[in-house]
Amino acid sequence: MAKLNHYRTGSGEPLVLVHGVGSRWQVWEPIIGALAESFDVIAVDLPGFGDSDPLPHTTVSTLADALVGFLAAEGIENPHLAGNSMGGGIVLDVAARGLARSVTAYSPIAFWDTAGRVWCQQALGRAKQLCRVLHPAVPALFGNAAGRGSLLGLVFGKPWALPPQVAVDTVEGLLAAPGFDAALASFTGFRLPDRTRLDHLPVTIAWGNRDILLTYATQSRRAREVLPGARHVTLHGSGHTPFYDDPAGCARLLLDQLEEREQ
Repeated sequence: MAKLNHYRTGSGEPLVLVHGVGSRWQVWEPIIGALAESFDVIAVDLPGFGDSDPLPHTTVSTLADALVGFLAAEGIENPHLAGNSMGGGIVLDVAARGLARSVTAYSPIAFWDTAGRVWCQQALGRAKQLCRVLHPAVPALFGNAAGRGSLLGLVFGKPWALPPQVAVDTVEGLLAAPGFDAALASFTGFRLPDRTRLDHLPVTIAWGNRDILLTYATQSRRAREVLPGARHVTLHGSGHTPFYDDPAGCARLLLDQLEEREQ
């Protein structure tokens, strides 16, 4: 079993945060402080991302299996789960196995049609190629708002507002992730679990209305059709990875889960 690098802070019921493809645990930093006041927060690097070693064979499903193994090894029982993008698909998968108190997915994968999936894979693949070509110039490019806005709009709703170092670190994390290519390719075969396996859980699906990677207009609508019993939330002004766009709104969705359990 791969050992997962992770960051842990706070106290309370456990909350596990799972990033998307090409990302790392630090993507959650804008909301970790607020969450740690109420939760035992565990933000993980999936295998092949951040500081976690890659798996011999990387797919969305093997990454989900690795997360399950991590929870067992760390003695984290029945946590709240939250995930973004690929991480959203992973936490829905893990929750369907009966291993969660609640699940919150921000722009999760697999609510696409074939064209939407292909667009996602091609857009991210080309973005990585562009970042590799521009890599030597990235610090200078991201030193101004226009550079951040022109290159990071695929992922963030307000890329011009990102701190320059966060923008640079985002690209560095993508280029340094050995699991990226295989995980992205495996989107083709990934399927969401049967929705009836989630009926017993509080499920929240959140989508930024500026998400152009997993397009808000089409995929959030399909999520409502596939999971009619879930709570569906639009994060206005947010993109695909919304935590810098609307940290208060993103944190509030998770704190709501805790408050509902206490009622």
